[in-house]
Amino acid sequence: QVQLVESGGGLVQVGDSLRLSCAASGRTSGSYVVAWFRQAPGKEREFVGAISRSGIGTAYADSVKGRFTISRDNAKNTVYLQMNSLKPEDTAVYYCAADYSFTKATIPSECDYWGQGTQVTVSS
Repeated sequence: QVQLVESGGGLVQVGDSLRLSCAASGRTSGSYVVAWFRQAPGKEREFVGAISRSGIGTAYADSVKGRFTISRDNAKNTVYLQMNSLKPEDTAVYYCAADYSFTKATIPSECDYWGQGTQVTVSS
């Protein structure tokens, strides 16, 4: 069992940067693949990116590739989502999720553990 808590959301302007954190407690975060998802009002939850247990492997959605970077510090049980060049369409509630499987971690319905989400609003 692992508990996830996101933080770092807020209101920013177009082109700004923001870093989200996902802190894990319970079993060590290094045991899990961690993914980020987002959900905008009226839309389905969508995959943003994921990072392997070691932090060496990452994957990103095409919509954020080149702008967002996921990293992790297993000593701090924390995964980060660095978001640069933010756009209005990045506005959403951002969630982190964890699973043993990298493949499953990219699919919302397959992830075993979820945080409560943090709101990101990009204003034009």
